[in-house]
Amino acid sequence: MNRIIGERDLAETWFDSTDARAALRDLLRTRRFDERALALQRRGWMSGYPPFEGQEAAQVGAAHALRDADVAFPTYRSNALQIARGVPMSDVLLFRRGFPEYHSDHDERVFPQAVPIASQIPHAAGAGMYAAREDESWAALCCLGDGATSEGDFHEGLNFAGVFDAQTVFFCENNGWAISLPRQRQTASDTIAQKANAYGFDGVRVDGNDPLAVRETVTEALASARDGEPVLVEALTYRQGAHTTADDPSQYRDGEPDLPEWRLADPVERFRGWCLDQGIVDDDWIETTEAEVESEIETAVETAESVDRPEPEDMFEHVFAEATPHLDRQRDEVRAFTDEHDTYELER
Repeated sequence: MNRIIGERDLAETWFDSTDARAALRDLLRTRRFDERALALQRRGWMSGYPPFEGQEAAQVGAAHALRDADVAFPTYRSNALQIARGVPMSDVLLFRRGFPEYHSDHDERVFPQAVPIASQIPHAAGAGMYAAREDESWAALCCLGDGATSEGDFHEGLNFAGVFDAQTVFFCENNGWAISLPRQRQTASDTIAQKANAYGFDGVRVDGNDPLAVRETVTEALASARDGEPVLVEALTYRQGAHTTADDPSQYRDGEPDLPEWRLADPVERFRGWCLDQGIVDDDWIETTEAEVESEIETAVETAESVDRPEPEDMFEHVFAEATPHLDRQRDEVRAFTDEHDTYELER
């Protein structure tokens, strides 16, 4: 299911101009957020950051497909999806500065982002199994990268989803690289989508650089999942930059990859140009929106910088509903260590 923006007519699709403007607005918001976050990391504001330049359309399109009751399971690179879903930018920044997720200031149905590769997949499968068992009307959207499909958690999670009719959509952003390993070195399958066949449900592919095509595809997949039929969506996109700020892609990328032009194109510039050509927006709208985005990001940075660092002991308050003896002992050990060495005060 590969859709190229320039080859279709807005009037022939199920979305309208309002949908297209909303998608473009979030593309502009998330691209600028990514640029600012990268700059903040470079000046030591945070220890590390995973850029998502080139993947905004896939994430924004998927976020716009979610209903309010649906639950998202993001990865460490799913910042655009979280922001488009309604998570405040300041929350995402705080997470990158090492603040725990319980500092989040929102009510969106978004699980804590998973940093270990593929660890969120069994969680999302389990949530979808629960929704099916309890006859819930929501579905889970599990975000993952192509590298996650090489992990055991991927196969276990999809197997459970297929066996138990989990109300889960597995949304794979195939950006071509698992850190430095290209997709063709990860799997002999022609596509990632076809892996769903082994687990008894459908897999589909979509142009991940087209936010409206992604939105349509994920909307249909979520509807299927709510009926107890999970789906694996492979969004074909491309990681324009490094894996993280600790990565040097020049060490493993040798020239241009053998991919079609539409997949290598900048999704933000591509969609912005299309919206201008279609008369959906004009230069004034873009200028106003970009000014609003700058203000939003400035406020987010100021908010993140104003939040007091949590005490080390705070982490123990959010592990279990009631503390266990083992947890109490760990808390006492941390308290004794910080009292003796004052290391935490020095870092603050």
